[in-house]
Amino acid sequence: MKLLFFSDVHGVPQALEKLLAHADMLQPDKLVLLGDALYHGPRNGVPADYDTKHTADLLNQNSHRILAVRGNCDAEVDQMMLHFPIMAEYSEILTENARFFLTHGHHWNEDCLPPLPPGAALVHGHTHLPVLKKLENGITIFNPGSISLPKGGNPPTFGWFDGEALTIRLLENGEIFS
Repeated sequence: MKLLFFSDVHGVPQALEKLLAHADMLQPDKLVLLGDALYHGPRNGVPADYDTKHTADLLNQNSHRILAVRGNCDAEVDQMMLHFPIMAEYSEILTENARFFLTHGHHWNEDCLPPLPPGAALVHGHTHLPVLKKLENGITIFNPGSISLPKGGNPPTFGWFDGEALTIRLLENGEIFS
């Protein structure tokens, strides 16, 4: 199973268009949205290319291949615009080679781990910082970063699971970031 992970779109359709172009090339089995689809949130300034209606249209065109969890900026009004569920606090994907616990990161994160066995991956967004590391307890922490509002001087990024390994990819060209 191939998975493309992305988070923190915050209503920026240009970033989402770039991500979807990578999805068309990579052909993942699922697009995994880790929250914060439409609204920019009170802690972020309004993004330069903010357009929630266009962003919702792009997401809805791909609803058949999106699995999403709710971010701290996602609300019931956002769900009304989207044709796929976004209100789950967490979800899981089990593949032949991996177990992924999916969440936004504002509740479950490295400082507050869900009950996971060694070898599982906690996959989340929220911080807008790309992270790929294995903890001493054998759990992998994976954050694909943000495609539209990266923080910490990082470029826009997304995550990729090729069926064997996780990587963080640059939104600009799809090359491996880390």
